[in-house]
Amino acid sequence: MLGAMSPGPDFAVVVRRSAVSGRGHGMAAAAGIAVGVFAWVVAAATGVAALLAASAVAFTVVKVVGAAYLLYLGIRSLRAAWRGGGALKLDVPDPGGRGSWAAFTEGLLTNVLNPKAALFFVALVPQFLGSGVSVLALSGVALAGTVAWFLVVANVVGTLRKVFAKPAVRRAVDGLTGAALIGLGVKLATSTRP
Repeated sequence: MLGAMSPGPDFAVVVRRSAVSGRGHGMAAAAGIAVGVFAWVVAAATGVAALLAASAVAFTVVKVVGAAYLLYLGIRSLRAAWRGGGALKLDVPDPGGRGSWAAFTEGLLTNVLNPKAALFFVALVPQFLGSGVSVLALSGVALAGTVAWFLVVANVVGTLRKVFAKPAVRRAVDGLTGAALIGLGVKLATSTRP
């Protein structure tokens, strides 16, 4: 749960999706992130994530692709802030014309393309496997914790959507999340394996 609550690209994606596209899209992004966490737990429990952590080439490939994706999302957010976009119409389900599936995919890719998640789960999961806990149970706990946290975030931000509908606030959210995603992308791109 604490891993899910730590600020990072997942948090930025859920906040931006909830603020700009509404609670439903924020919850779809949260579901994508949760599926990514589930995949990382299974990968860590089966040794796939350990192979990623041990292989310099595999780690670098995932790191570069993940950093590029975060930079893409960040630049897209900064462009939205720069354009301003005018007032947000709250009766339109998704002002960008993209559906819940796009929000789900965005959340999933943000999580799955983060090699730091692999390292986190490689360090965490093996401690629980020897104590008789099944991979499925461990994955379920990680999934439930992630879903619970990000659904709370999506609902809180979605509830405040009228505040985010103001052009100045919307530009600030787009600008801040864009800068955060670019910063996280640069940090990921320049990170080295532990």
